[in-house]
Amino acid sequence: MLDDRVRSVLARMEAQDADDHGKDIPVSERSLAVGPDSGRLLFALVAPNAGCEVLEIGSSHGYSTIWLAAAARILGGRVVTLEQEPGKIDVWRRNIADAGLEEWAELVEGDAKETLSELEDGFDVVFLDAWKDDYEVLFGLARTKLDPGGIVVADNVTTSSTVEAYAAARQADPTLVSVTVPIGHGLEVTTVLQP
Repeated sequence: MLDDRVRSVLARMEAQDADDHGKDIPVSERSLAVGPDSGRLLFALVAPNAGCEVLEIGSSHGYSTIWLAAAARILGGRVVTLEQEPGKIDVWRRNIADAGLEEWAELVEGDAKETLSELEDGFDVVFLDAWKDDYEVLFGLARTKLDPGGIVVADNVTTSSTVEAYAAARQADPTLVSVTVPIGHGLEVTTVLQP
């Protein structure tokens, strides 16, 4: 749940992002990977599912991880996060600890295109927020780790032709049901009907 400790860290990160935005710090160096509305949607997708196993591909400073882990802990789930940027990893660890969510969030360091293959199957929800040029490859790898009926949420799908093509491909695939949700810079929410 969103206890005071979690809310405090989220509020601090939101304030830091607003400050970074005002200083024109590049998005790649900012602390907030998704906005609060996207965080709430992720929370809503995970929280009601007992034992929900979440895979997060790309974590930045852990803002989305906090939403996901706070939701997963309600009914005994967990989040496995993949991240390769050393500076982001250190900040992620501090933010997760500050939020008191270490028990529900595990970080796997390295390139997701390599570390994904080492993970066991059985995830219920995947949150994809990595380099946009890698979305197709990462979706293909992550799909093999999902249980039937699993959900993939991809961020920023209305920001470039590359990710717009990703969303169109999901919507055209008869083994999936997919919709673009107009929150933030667009979230593609995809349910896998067939593995």
